[in-house]
Amino acid sequence: MCKKIVISFALFLATLTSINAAGTALVNTEVIKTSEVNPLQEFVGSVGFDKKSKIASQSSGIAKTINFEVGKKVKKGDVLVSIDSDILNAQIKAATSSVDMYKFQLKNTKKNYLRYKALVVKKSIAQKVFDDSKLAYDVANASLITSQAKLNELKIQKSKKVIRAPFNGVIVEKNVNMNEWLNLGYNVATVVNTQDVEIIFNLPLTFINGLKTGDMYDVTIAGKIVKAKLYAAIPSGDKLTRTFPVRFKANVGDMFIYDGAQAIVGFAKNAKIQALVINRDAVIKRFNMDVVFAVVENKAVMIPVQIIGFVGRNAAITGKGLIEDMNIVVKGNERIFPKMDVKILNKQENRKKTK
Repeated sequence: MCKKIVISFALFLATLTSINAAGTALVNTEVIKTSEVNPLQEFVGSVGFDKKSKIASQSSGIAKTINFEVGKKVKKGDVLVSIDSDILNAQIKAATSSVDMYKFQLKNTKKNYLRYKALVVKKSIAQKVFDDSKLAYDVANASLITSQAKLNELKIQKSKKVIRAPFNGVIVEKNVNMNEWLNLGYNVATVVNTQDVEIIFNLPLTFINGLKTGDMYDVTIAGKIVKAKLYAAIPSGDKLTRTFPVRFKANVGDMFIYDGAQAIVGFAKNAKIQALVINRDAVIKRFNMDVVFAVVENKAVMIPVQIIGFVGRNAAITGKGLIEDMNIVVKGNERIFPKMDVKILNKQENRKKTK
């Protein structure tokens, strides 16, 4: 493990050296200013899976194949269990032959019916001969419809011999073994959708009043920030703590999250404070933390920061070494590294703003 860290750090230094050697980075900066902000207060909530399904058998029979284990990822429509369908296969084969036979019979009776229909108009045959041909045609047509309905019924029954995943997810429970007899409605597995999650926070009413249904919020789960949409604030809450459950939904993609995982969100307090603010674009992720790049004597200086609030497009931040009127990179920061030479493209524009 230590060897890997040393190698990674060496590669980082080599990359840094090559970038510096390549030339000076061109950036745009803005001057950090002091302004009044509503600081954020953090709340801790819980993550739950939005979709959880117990998968039941729609038919009875012996489990012939099982294509999953606990922890396996499945996609919607994947075959999880196949139930023995030998008898159904034989019945389907016989029903298919019956359909073919009645199709042939209908074809012949239709020929006779159309031929006798023309002859009866000319009175070349007796009415009874025509009536018999029409009856034979109607019977053949009805027989074909009946046989096709029976074949479709058998195919539907066979489709229920295959148990499929209802949606993309992960198997969290397995209740079936090979060659086990399954009754109708038997629960073979439980699957959860780990991509679409529900996040619940218990908030004081003063914070709920400032929220808006449908808005997106940054929620931290397992150390990563995900976008979560507020969809409901429940009016029934805890009378002792005077808090109310607020529900969010988010898609976390392929992140590994367990049911009940901790979630953290920040909402603005009512009281305002003085803080340093800068364009939100200045704050980026580096080494799994929020940082900004300041320009000091034409060199990039990386400063870890903490976001304490927002003012429109600006973020209120704190960080060791930050001072008012410091030039902070807002464009081009994704391409620079600490101590890298930089050139400010909009220096004149920043001077005009500070005057």
